[in-house]
Amino acid sequence: MSAPSVLYDVPGPKAKARNAVYTVLFLLALAGVGWWIIATLVEKDQLTWQKWGPFFTEGQVWTTFIFPGLLNTLIAAGLAIAIALPIGSLFGILRMSDHVWIRVPAGAVVEFFRAVPVLILMFFANEFYSEYTDVDSDYRPLMAVVTALVLYNGAVLAEVVRAGIQSLPAGQTEAAKAIGMRKTQTMTNVLLPQAVTAMLPAIVSQLVVIVKDTALGGAALGFMDLFSQIRPIANNYFANTIATMTVVAVIYILLNNLLTAAAGWLEKWSRQRKTSSGAVVKPVDDNGRNA
Repeated sequence: MSAPSVLYDVPGPKAKARNAVYTVLFLLALAGVGWWIIATLVEKDQLTWQKWGPFFTEGQVWTTFIFPGLLNTLIAAGLAIAIALPIGSLFGILRMSDHVWIRVPAGAVVEFFRAVPVLILMFFANEFYSEYTDVDSDYRPLMAVVTALVLYNGAVLAEVVRAGIQSLPAGQTEAAKAIGMRKTQTMTNVLLPQAVTAMLPAIVSQLVVIVKDTALGGAALGFMDLFSQIRPIANNYFANTIATMTVVAVIYILLNNLLTAAAGWLEKWSRQRKTSSGAVVKPVDDNGRNA
């Protein structure tokens, strides 16, 4: 039997009975809400095979609408991730600089872009490319979406990097200084490799945000991503908006779960690599030989 926790009181008989009642009531309420949703969908003819069947019987729905939209979503998210990660790391390090003329401007940039909603950044970027560049109108929405996602998420990732590095014990930096390492060497060889493991969950969460926020470009800028395909599918297949939104939502969930699983595998591999690469120090006897 495990020892009782000082932070948790073991419930007595009355508390257990009360918790059981609460659980049953919650499940009944949840079942009632689910039944009401299903009954409403049935009443509005939203669960008929006519609306859901095209996703199972007609490949044109996937090849014409869903797959091209998914590809554009992956392109926008991939470009944003590839650019935002190094920019966020750079500004996160610059925010910890000993030089005020570096630390203050870097902090101002990070705080500014963290405070501006990503949708507004998309509108600004789209107008900028429209008015001051010769970017083709076919590529303008993609560039505006990527630019906005990089600016916002790069600023957020900068804070993640800064917090991850500062969470390390001060002894790591002091030990690096003791053996004569310069600041750059300390950061790249000592602090960053250790902080990556601690930062990985927060970084993955932000990457998931990047994937989901591409939908803002489809809703506001006409970017032909996965979300933007909901309306043309519904217009071509018996106004099946609910069915289409459900399928698109499931695709987003699967995509983000794959990203999370890949990051989990990477974290596990990184931990195993660090463990397997560690040197084993054998004890020595009084004569300095291995025991």
